[in-house]
Amino acid sequence: MLRFIVESASNLPDTTFGTPDPIVSITYKGEKKKTRTVDNELNPVWNEKIEFDLKGEALNASSSVLVVVKDHETIGKDKFIGSATVSLRDLASGQKTLPLKNISLLTEKKQPTGGQISLVASYEPPAGAGPPNSSALDDSAAQDSDEGDEGDEGDVEGGDGGVTGPSGVPSHPAARRLRKKKSKRPLSNKPQDFQIRVRIIAARQLAGNNVKPVVKVTVCNQTHRTRIRRGNNPHFDEIFFFNVNRSPEELFDESIQIRVYNSFSLRSDSLMGEFKLDIGYVYDESGHAILRKWLLLHNPEDPSTGSKGYLKVSLFVLATGDDPPVEKKGKSEDSDDVESNLLLPAGLTLRWVTFLLKIYRAEDIPQMDDAFVESVKSIFGAGTDKKNLVDPYVEVSFAGKKLCTKIIEKNANPEWNQVINLQVKFPSMCEKLRLTVFDWDRVTGNDAIGTAYLFLSKIASSGGEVEDDEGTGASPANEGETGEESIGFLPAFGPSFINFYGSPREFTGLPDPYEDLNHGKGEGVSYRGRLLVELHTQLEGSPEKKLEDIPSDDVLVVQKYQRRRKYSLCAVFYAATMQQEVGDAIQFEVSIGNYGNKFDKTCRPLASTTQYSRAVFDGNYYYFLPWSNTKPVVTLTSFWEDISHRLDSVNILLKMVHRLEVNLTKLKTAVLAKVAEDLLAEFWFKVIEQIIEECSQPLPVVEGKPNVTQLDLQIHKLRTNTLASIVESAITWRNEASDPKETIPDMESWLEDLKSLSEEPQNSMPDVIIWMICDEKRVAYARIPAHELLYSTTSEEACGRYCGKTRTIVLKYLEDKYKGSKIPSQLRVRFWLGLSAVEKKFNSFSEGNFSVFSELYENQIQLMGKWGTTGLVGRHKFSDVTGKIKLKKESFMPPKSWEWEEDWFIDPERSLLTEADAGHTEFIDEVYENNSRYPGAEWKIAKEPYTDVNGEKSVSKEEFEPPAGWNWMDQWEYDVNRAVDENGWEYGLTIPPDDKPKSWVSTEKMYHTQKRRRWVRRRKKDKQQSVHSSKTKSPDQDSEGWEYASLIGWNFHMKKRKSDTYRRRRWRRKMAPSGQLKDAAIFRLEGALASPPGEDGDKSPTDSIFGASTPTISCVFDRPSIFHLRCYIFQARSMTAMDKDSFSDPYAHVSFLHQSKTTEVIKSTLNPTWDQSLIFNDIDIYGDPLNLIHSPPNVVIEIYDEDQVGKDEFLGRCLCPPIVKLDPNTDVTPKLLWYPVKMGDKKSGELLIAAELMLKDKPDGSNLPLLPPIRSGTLYMVPQGIRPVVQLTAIEILTWGLRNMKTYQLAAVSSPSLVVECGDKYLESAVIKSLKRCPNFPRSVLFMKVYLPKDEMYTPPIVIKVIDHRPFGRKPVVGQCTINTLKEFRIDAYTEKVSVGMHSKASILSSARDCVIDVEDNQKPLLESQTVKEDDSIDWWSKFYASVGEHDRCGKYLQKGYDMLKVYDTELENVPEFKKLTDFCQTFKLFRGKTEDDEDPSVVGEFKGSFKIYPLSDDPGIKMPPRQFAELPDSGTQECLVRIYIIRAIDLQPKDSNGKCDPFVKVSLGRKSIEDRDNYVPKTLNPVFGRMFEISCNIPTEKDLKIALYDFDLLSRDEKVGETIIDLENRLLSRFGACAGLPQSYYISGINAWRDQLKPSQLLHNLAKMKGLSPPVISSTSLSYNGQEYVLSEIENNKTLNEHLGPPEERLALHALRLQGLVPEHVELRTLYSTFQPNLTQGKLQMWVDIFPKSLGPPGPPFDITPRKPKKHFLRCVIWNTSDVLLDEKSITGEEMSDIYVKGWIGGLEDEKQKTDVHYRSLGGEGNFNWRFIFPFEYLPSEQLCVVAKKENFWSLDKTEFRTPPKLFIQIWDNDKFTMDDYLGFLELDLNSTISPTKTAKGCDLDMLPDTKDPGAKAPKLTSLFSQKSLNGWWPCVQEKDDKRILAGKVEMTLEIVTEQEADEKPAAKARDEPNMNPKLDPPNRPETSFLWFTSPCKTMKYIIWRRFKWIFLGILILLFVVLFLGIFFYSLPNYLSMRIVSPV
Repeated sequence: MLRFIVESASNLPDTTFGTPDPIVSITYKGEKKKTRTVDNELNPVWNEKIEFDLKGEALNASSSVLVVVKDHETIGKDKFIGSATVSLRDLASGQKTLPLKNISLLTEKKQPTGGQISLVASYEPPAGAGPPNSSALDDSAAQDSDEGDEGDEGDVEGGDGGVTGPSGVPSHPAARRLRKKKSKRPLSNKPQDFQIRVRIIAARQLAGNNVKPVVKVTVCNQTHRTRIRRGNNPHFDEIFFFNVNRSPEELFDESIQIRVYNSFSLRSDSLMGEFKLDIGYVYDESGHAILRKWLLLHNPEDPSTGSKGYLKVSLFVLATGDDPPVEKKGKSEDSDDVESNLLLPAGLTLRWVTFLLKIYRAEDIPQMDDAFVESVKSIFGAGTDKKNLVDPYVEVSFAGKKLCTKIIEKNANPEWNQVINLQVKFPSMCEKLRLTVFDWDRVTGNDAIGTAYLFLSKIASSGGEVEDDEGTGASPANEGETGEESIGFLPAFGPSFINFYGSPREFTGLPDPYEDLNHGKGEGVSYRGRLLVELHTQLEGSPEKKLEDIPSDDVLVVQKYQRRRKYSLCAVFYAATMQQEVGDAIQFEVSIGNYGNKFDKTCRPLASTTQYSRAVFDGNYYYFLPWSNTKPVVTLTSFWEDISHRLDSVNILLKMVHRLEVNLTKLKTAVLAKVAEDLLAEFWFKVIEQIIEECSQPLPVVEGKPNVTQLDLQIHKLRTNTLASIVESAITWRNEASDPKETIPDMESWLEDLKSLSEEPQNSMPDVIIWMICDEKRVAYARIPAHELLYSTTSEEACGRYCGKTRTIVLKYLEDKYKGSKIPSQLRVRFWLGLSAVEKKFNSFSEGNFSVFSELYENQIQLMGKWGTTGLVGRHKFSDVTGKIKLKKESFMPPKSWEWEEDWFIDPERSLLTEADAGHTEFIDEVYENNSRYPGAEWKIAKEPYTDVNGEKSVSKEEFEPPAGWNWMDQWEYDVNRAVDENGWEYGLTIPPDDKPKSWVSTEKMYHTQKRRRWVRRRKKDKQQSVHSSKTKSPDQDSEGWEYASLIGWNFHMKKRKSDTYRRRRWRRKMAPSGQLKDAAIFRLEGALASPPGEDGDKSPTDSIFGASTPTISCVFDRPSIFHLRCYIFQARSMTAMDKDSFSDPYAHVSFLHQSKTTEVIKSTLNPTWDQSLIFNDIDIYGDPLNLIHSPPNVVIEIYDEDQVGKDEFLGRCLCPPIVKLDPNTDVTPKLLWYPVKMGDKKSGELLIAAELMLKDKPDGSNLPLLPPIRSGTLYMVPQGIRPVVQLTAIEILTWGLRNMKTYQLAAVSSPSLVVECGDKYLESAVIKSLKRCPNFPRSVLFMKVYLPKDEMYTPPIVIKVIDHRPFGRKPVVGQCTINTLKEFRIDAYTEKVSVGMHSKASILSSARDCVIDVEDNQKPLLESQTVKEDDSIDWWSKFYASVGEHDRCGKYLQKGYDMLKVYDTELENVPEFKKLTDFCQTFKLFRGKTEDDEDPSVVGEFKGSFKIYPLSDDPGIKMPPRQFAELPDSGTQECLVRIYIIRAIDLQPKDSNGKCDPFVKVSLGRKSIEDRDNYVPKTLNPVFGRMFEISCNIPTEKDLKIALYDFDLLSRDEKVGETIIDLENRLLSRFGACAGLPQSYYISGINAWRDQLKPSQLLHNLAKMKGLSPPVISSTSLSYNGQEYVLSEIENNKTLNEHLGPPEERLALHALRLQGLVPEHVELRTLYSTFQPNLTQGKLQMWVDIFPKSLGPPGPPFDITPRKPKKHFLRCVIWNTSDVLLDEKSITGEEMSDIYVKGWIGGLEDEKQKTDVHYRSLGGEGNFNWRFIFPFEYLPSEQLCVVAKKENFWSLDKTEFRTPPKLFIQIWDNDKFTMDDYLGFLELDLNSTISPTKTAKGCDLDMLPDTKDPGAKAPKLTSLFSQKSLNGWWPCVQEKDDKRILAGKVEMTLEIVTEQEADEKPAAKARDEPNMNPKLDPPNRPETSFLWFTSPCKTMKYIIWRRFKWIFLGILILLFVVLFLGIFFYSLPNYLSMRIVSPV
């Protein structure tokens, strides 16, 4: 059983609509349970128990739960507040209860919210639960906690256990597997700071012998390496930091590469193994970290070799604001099971698989090479082939591997037919398989054509393990229910086309400015081609080649997937509005793929572009295209594969998603509105029934359809099973649910499932792209998925959401140089896309009447006063609209199925005839008067007395007549607001051959030959005349139809002017369909309508008339619907400062279709209140009005900052959908709501707005509501019923002071005052006379009455302005602050008790004359009065380690009954119960100046103050409530003594190249600074400082205490690691007593001596006085305070009383104080930050601060936190004898023997090892030494550790210090002179737990040693050598052989530990040197056979040769003697015989 007690939360953030109603949900393995809801509370308390039945399943090390806090909403989805992932590792390791206090809540982007939650977890393991194994390793909730964008806990994925819903219904396995996929969240492409940490902990089972492994980590082209270690199981424990500034979109695709090398090897095969995973994979994990997991290493080049070992790592990917999770080392981690803690995706088994990626062919690849060579060929008559100027090849990249196809030269439609074999570990931790098509270049670098990705999560399903032979792991229940084996499948794709998008297709020889788009960075703006690919996954075998050709049979098989069908696309453009840049004529192009691209000559010409139109001013700000009732239409046909079986399902699912979203919103709205239960239940039942009905409908059948792939079948199965599970759950809810509100979370979960199902990876139909073209250049674009527009014959549900419907499309600039401040155009377009076979279905979707015309232009020029064609340079008599392409009427032929309806006629194109005054209500006419002269002569009237600005001839000003519908406003006057003289003249010099000056000046010179001046006259439009004139046409216009222009190519106008020299007119001929196709006949208009060039010999190339004669199609409406719009703009808040005075002057442009209006300007504010209604009359909207109800055009509000000089600056844009009323009398009142104001993707404020669109069915508007009231004569206000309801409210402002004010205009702020504004009221405070001397205000309280809205949502902010009073009356604003949320300051003034500043030190000081301070003069200082000597092991560090739970380092501290302190894991001000220490006053940051792009506004100071807001009655007879800020402390400065205790730092950012830093502390307070550079700690990331600093200061002038850590550098400048800032003033003023924490007990001496200035009884007395309570009554046995009785005997019952305790009265007072919620004695953990990475943590610092006002007397003695100093000890080890040592060698005589010596050292001091002399020729294993080892070492008795300090290498400047257990290592060796010595055995003795020796060698055996492999073995007897001081006897030595321990010998030793003083008293020397005493060592009594044969040849003969071979030698001598005798005998025998024969006797 797993239990949680949800206790409370604190500091929850306010929501947009007020205080939240928090509710907590806890999710474990998919099972979610919730608490009750606490209404309107930021610090809720639940104290609720939540239990999870584990069903016999034990927790494992990776178990965790997801805790989510939400704001409960009865209408709408519960709003996410924060979440936290809690690891259950401690519970799994055996801990029964796990208190989880103050866990930080994170936002959806994993940034701190400021809120915290506390809960307690407990665990009862199931009976017989064993240790966790790999089969029990499930995906915890933490691994999927990041799945939805909404942070919804409903997406949490469970493990293998039963996942149940709230009603106990098991969730379907399909739903669980579906949620396992990570949702593809949109990633930002904005660069930001990231910190990647990689901790290499240890390795195991590395391959090889005698290896020296080193690990190299590579991230983003940065590489770090560990130190070299030895052995196959090395321990590293090194951390590397990688700081990068990249966009998440780019960074998360990068990989972390970890490689292990054998540094001992110099060969190329030194790589031992590697591991790779995506950075995004780590970021998606809980806490953005993978903690202490084993990685399986492998050889990427040889997968057949299998595992290469394991590496244990921790990985962190930290973004801005992220805090790294805490690593906790398990107790048994050194022996943990690798398999159970292996990093595996989804708990699966890794294995090698092969991705077979078949690349067949590509299409529509654009030109990439220059056409110079082709142009040369054309000159010599050779054919050209520009469309094939590309040499493509494909690069495939996955998990760091890249493979390429062959290069096919000069082919835009290449066929590769190759297969790429990628071997990877699967399941892979890399997500994207990247396909990039490159153009190969011989000389320059290869250019990317386009990039596409295959996401493994979309083309595979984790239905089970890869090794599952029967399927992929489907559960038996699933098999029985569905009849299917499983829904899991391996990665598969196609055969299908993948579309590529990137930069525009048009080729230029210049570098492509949008090349990054071709690499997949950002949204591609244009179609770049498509690639036919297929992917299979092969489990068995490995390919021989990485690149192979596809067999021809397979190529033939894939042909069926390339069958094309004809599609028809129609787009009707209803409106093009909000254009701000007016230039040349505009047209729009619609394309799908390459079809419709007017600049591409490879496709047939289509009617894919609108007619050219010129924008018209809307009368206010924007421009629009004047299409009126004739809407341009574009049509095109294209050919694509029929994938309707895919897109039909997608559209069905998307519509289900849309309806479910709408129903969920309605259901939540009904719950929030507290609709009657019967009505709510009825609606809920309809929703459930609709879900069941929709999800029960079968999806379109896939089997038997063309182009069906294996992935289609698998996805269809997945969708079917998931829909079935939703139906099953819905039916259960329908039958069993009792409260509809309980079902909302499950419905939200179903919605997320449906969204995931609607993704289609094999969508081969390209997107529809709309281009805005100006001056034949692409300007802006929009991409629309084709399936949204697609018509389906399957059913109406299968049609696209916008098929045949009008929608709003906002175009985007190709290169947004305006950063979102300008919209190129907003379109209203109706699309229809469908198969040409069913194009007749288009008739039912069309509106209006379609008309089709062919057109050409007749051109003439005026020469010699006559019009004709002579002189048309570069133009033709008849041409297209551009005038450049020659056309003839006779050449036009109607296309098939069309016929001419009438003859050619003249019809001017009015959309191009835009006069300069079009759309304006006022206009200024201008004409220039010209004079000329010879140099120095008199001025005369020039030849052309009147010209325009360009010097062209114009009529005189007297001949100017206002156009029809216009009236003059004033007379002609010359313009003097220019660089002219006083008469308006400007002068110039004409230099031949020019006929006019090139420049003009305002001063006359003698050489000037011309002068001119500008005459202007204003005219105004008469609405009545304009309406009348629009109904009549001039006779000239009807008869001729000419359009005139001054020059060719200039803007045309209808009325002829004297300066006109060029004219044209448009001829049109109407066509009509010849069949019964009706409107659908427009799809037959394709191909050129003109025949080849005529007989006149025109030899224009064919491509020059490409598409010039395509027909123009229009949709004509009879009449529009007239609408009336009212837009209610009330106020905005939190706008961006754009002026230097820290404010803006905002106003808003409001646009709706072709009308716009502007609000008034509000000066100097960031929170403008316009209170304005904008009325839009007579809005023409064409089409069916009913369509507007579902998709009305948005009201677009663009807010600008007015600047007196320069251009107005953009502040942001807001979209508001209006309420549509087809009956204006409908009783529906719009509600003001806050809408976000965005500047690009960045939120820049909020706007309170509402809008209603009413059908004006009566011309006079009599049926419309009454107009709103008017103010200021012309401005409409927001009417009653819509505007907020207000109430008289009191605001009390505590203006305490200003802090840290920065200079303004190079001068210090010296005399500031404060202006507080709220609504329409403001107050100014008193002036601070000298900010430097005292920064507090002399009078601290202001009072204001103001009318504020009752609804908190509408409350205006409070604006604080700081004004500096400077000489000469200057009062600049030097800082400002806006407080948006006022709810936290609201109180009930009649019930709120005045309690300001109680029990703060400042309050005590302000009433010091009344408080009791009793100081005993005869009392000695505390340190001198200490009579009991402390144990050496008891110090402050004992207290600290006891408090953090490290009991092994605190000695006997706890046994003595001492106190512990509180160790916080955050800053003291962030502890929830202390309310940020701002209970007296808060700190508000002041800002100044313009906010630059992508930068936070600069902080220029701080305002300290507070607010109390409460309502007042309108009845004057009711008494005013009491003032809240009544009692305040003295606002003067206080001199204080500050003690800063720096304990240690944790996980610092490394600053040196070795991955370490040398930190030291620097403390700054005001102008005082202490730099502790001499005490730096070398080479560590976790330094222990133990430093205390004392500084005197004056508060508040010196209030900010800065504690910084620097990295010590000997030669270069010290580098700052990070710093933290503490506000000492808040601690001094806080009522929580944060100056000095209260200890648990009152001690008068010892290490815990009382350090405060006042005794506990005095503090309690003053506290009672501050609270208005009676003084406490204290006796020696009891205390009475505030009605409570405290008895000393009860308090100290069963407690160990320490000898240092003080008097009982003070102990009682301290106990009472500790119950008042004051700050206890503590240590806080502060986060360090740096200016380099201001939002990334640079480490943590444990410390605390004490503050003592000097006026209260001297404080107690400081704590001594100096780090423990080790004491020098000596280990004297006398090696007496050895016995039974293994005989390792044989002598020349064959005897077994060893030359024994003994080696020894202390652990960590291997370099100081010592060894005895050699006992040679030990024949029985005995050795005699009488040899003394003396090992000096530094020892910490309290921690029982040795401190070792040594240099890591020769060039190290400092010694590195580390701590190790005191161990003695003894080894027995065999000495060899000519070879390496042989190792015989070893003995390891822990001096703290030493094995007791035996008295004799006979009793010494292996049983004395602990058996690590046999836990049940009898434990040996242990003793501490430090306590026993001396041991003597025999110890066994062991050796490992065949994985078993054998006895290698016995050693007799005497071990003695002496201190440095004892060593001086009892001296001894090493070996047997002098002084040889204590004890005296005699030379060993070794046998005579113990010698070295090489140096003693005589002894060798005596003791080796003679002793063993003497009989052999004697035998040889006798034998030699006999042989010699026989030899002589036989030698002399013949002579003797002969003599005897010759001379016998």
